[in-house]
Amino acid sequence: MDYARNLLEQIQNRAEELNKAERKVAAAILRDPQQAVHYSAAALAQLAQVSEPTVNRFCRSFNVSGYPELKMQLVQSLASGAAYVSQAVEPDDGAEAYTRKIFGSAIASLDSAWQNLDPHQVSRAVDMMIQARQIHFFGLGASAAVALDAQHKFFRFNLAVSAHSDVLMQRMLASVSRTGDLFVMISYTGRTRELVEITHLARQNGASVLSLTVNDSPLAQASSLTLNIPRPENTDIYMPMSSRIIQLTVLDVLATGMTLRRGADFQPHLRKIKESLNASRYPIDEESA
Repeated sequence: MDYARNLLEQIQNRAEELNKAERKVAAAILRDPQQAVHYSAAALAQLAQVSEPTVNRFCRSFNVSGYPELKMQLVQSLASGAAYVSQAVEPDDGAEAYTRKIFGSAIASLDSAWQNLDPHQVSRAVDMMIQARQIHFFGLGASAAVALDAQHKFFRFNLAVSAHSDVLMQRMLASVSRTGDLFVMISYTGRTRELVEITHLARQNGASVLSLTVNDSPLAQASSLTLNIPRPENTDIYMPMSSRIIQLTVLDVLATGMTLRRGADFQPHLRKIKESLNASRYPIDEESA
């Protein structure tokens, strides 16, 4: 992993390990990293309401000699696309603050997910979907809506596709599965007991299981293949927001991969589906547009 490229993420992830004064320095940087690269050590110390030696200790905590070197690594992080970082919403945040934080966290989460997604694994996942006889998308809780969206996307590929959020239906489908069936398990934590049990059941019957979840989770270990989705938010406590955005984006990646694999001959089929909706929409009034 390129340390400089991920310095902002490193600061965010390690903030709780720092002492109280150093956490103030981290918060000042994460609040506006673009502006932080223009501060002197003294100016950053004043902004964070700490001493200048505290800023230097903070730098050494991240294996850099001082604030000038830290600023250079911040510049590299920003240039690499890590301009956004996840920030917790505070009880006294106004509309401007929590709107900025939610959008910033979503963008940061997508960037982190993209960096952690292995293109080789994506290609293997597309192969599994292309070769499947039928695909079942399973999700519970917040992931249930994502599974339904996947059904809406993937039925276009002339495949038998379904989406289910009921555990009993998921278990019954897994119990009668066979070789050629593909189950796509969508779980941000990968720790939902029912999905792990259903995954084992499906694989025992010869079906394949593709999971959109975090690596090394119980679900990932039970699956045929996993597309790694990092966990920048605590879904045990807070409302899951960026998790759904990441899951939906990964599914868009897979759908695009399938479209490209089908080639130009498949384009008329997709166009026919899209044009079938024209009659259900009011025409655009070009004069008033």
